[in-house]
Amino acid sequence: MTHDQPPILTVTVNPALDLSARVDAMMPGPKLRLSAPLVEPGGGGVNVARAILELGGQVTAWVALGGASGAQHRALMEAQGLDLRVFDTPGDTRATWAIMDAEGQQFRLQLPGPDWTDAQGRAALDDICAMAQGLVVLSGSQPPGLAARFAQDLARRLGPGRLVVDISGAALRQLIDHPDPAARPLLLRLDQAEAEHVAGHALPQLDDTHTLAQGLVARGVAEHVCLARGAKGAVLAGPGGTWDCRPPLVPVVSKIGAGDSFTGAFTLALARGQPASEALRAGTAAAAGAVMTEGSALCRAADVARIAPDCALTRLAP
Repeated sequence: MTHDQPPILTVTVNPALDLSARVDAMMPGPKLRLSAPLVEPGGGGVNVARAILELGGQVTAWVALGGASGAQHRALMEAQGLDLRVFDTPGDTRATWAIMDAEGQQFRLQLPGPDWTDAQGRAALDDICAMAQGLVVLSGSQPPGLAARFAQDLARRLGPGRLVVDISGAALRQLIDHPDPAARPLLLRLDQAEAEHVAGHALPQLDDTHTLAQGLVARGVAEHVCLARGAKGAVLAGPGGTWDCRPPLVPVVSKIGAGDSFTGAFTLALARGQPASEALRAGTAAAAGAVMTEGSALCRAADVARIAPDCALTRLAP
């Protein structure tokens, strides 16, 4: 099997400077002294691009950046060797914080990002479509003001079988509540909390997740739907059936980056011509590898290669 692949384009409309640090204890009142600070370029699509690059894939990161923090974000991405397409936006690029206390609890704080206008949204769609050659990944939150239909508008412009989506908030609700046959993504990924929110209840059993994934595919939400199950792996439903993939037990250092690592590895496997079931295995191994790294660091290629053979892939339904 060749590893040649058309360049993947990742799209980040609401990037962030990811700041992580440690603290003895999180409490109200006194000044809290942080240690071991780390600043990394972040945002869903940026992290997906970083994971693809780490795994040896060809990728360009389309990123909306603005202000001094945007310039810092760009410098950090360039230092990591990412090929960039920068879309200029007014206002400063936001920041996020991940603070770990001495007991291993992680506190995650996020700013909303700068406001967008309808004109900016249309210009972004034009620019993304002009850049896209192969698969496109739209990942992360949307900034205030960007239309909830942005993912569907992008899927329609790109055409069938092109767009991988891992989004949240109103944009995710639009995609699920108002499926559009002419704007159906190739893949929709939901993390465990999002899947349970869509279901309206907890999903403790594999059959529960399996049923939800199949139902979303049947409704035309996406060609494939992938639902994460935390440490139990993920379920994938699509035209080729429904699959479950479970990783081996690994030491958990930080859960940040697991979803983006999954999406990066999954998309890269598809771009390299692997079937969706094997892409599920690749994504599951990458997610397991990501929880083994500090702060907002992503998966490491060596860990993914070691974990992948031990990921148990099971067909649940034809």
